[in-house]
Amino acid sequence: MRNRYIEAFESKQIEKKNIPDFRAGDTIRVAVMIKEGEKQRVQNFEGVCISRRGQGTGESFIVRKIGANGIGVERIFPIYSDSIEDIKVVRRGRVRRAKLFYLRDRKGKSARIKELKKY
Repeated sequence: MRNRYIEAFESKQIEKKNIPDFRAGDTIRVAVMIKEGEKQRVQNFEGVCISRRGQGTGESFIVRKIGANGIGVERIFPIYSDSIEDIKVVRRGRVRRAKLFYLRDRKGKSARIKELKKY
């Protein structure tokens, strides 16, 4: 059982953000606000969502992309963070599980995810 004041505060935080419907296996592009000294800029981080966890304002997700020289880079983003400007779903993936940690051990063609086709 949670405190009703905390629940009211969290519901107001959730109302402000427009979060698209995505799940593990989807390729997403996260626009992150980067602060460098006095300047601010938006940098995109595009990759496969390998997991979502938590609930309410404590919810977070992990995005994995393949960087330079085939090195995998993972970032954990809180969904309701102020540093996240936008989340876009680039493509939907057809996967059969909620956590795709097995992708860490794969590279090349075996790390591909089939696209979910809508009819």
